[in-house]
Amino acid sequence: MKKVGIIMGSDSDLPIIRKATDMLEQLEIPFEVHIYSAHRTPDQARNFARSARENGFGVLIAAAGMAAHLAGAIAANTTLPVIGIPCKSSVLDGMDALLSTVMMPSGIPVATVAINGGANAALLAAQMIAISDTDLAARLDAKRANDALAVLKKDAAVAAEFLKS
Repeated sequence: MKKVGIIMGSDSDLPIIRKATDMLEQLEIPFEVHIYSAHRTPDQARNFARSARENGFGVLIAAAGMAAHLAGAIAANTTLPVIGIPCKSSVLDGMDALLSTVMMPSGIPVATVAINGGANAALLAAQMIAISDTDLAARLDAKRANDALAVLKKDAAVAAEFLKS
């Protein structure tokens, strides 16, 4: 199975990354996590992206706040799918990161999830890998079914509460 590479611009992004790693662990997907800054360690970020395919990665996730240039810098150096997680900052509540992540030039795509959307980034990466992995696809189907069941249980409890009158 292909690995997921997760890169964050700063250790302040770690709480968001933990949502992604928790989901990848739940789905039994191997991953690596690194801190590389597009601005402070550009050589390391570029080298990681350029060698990712040969190192067994199938998808890369990049999380950053503020200018959020990391996902774009990673995408510029690989043809693997890159998923950007814009992280909320104290200045503009993550809108700056969202726009920086999503507004990529033609030819350098970055799939972008919601601000602080670590779990969805992991799920999107899993769906990409599951295109060619039927076992993972089955685990994703089971997760969806379990998630639906949990909602229906909550619906039944709420319905029962309000049917009392």
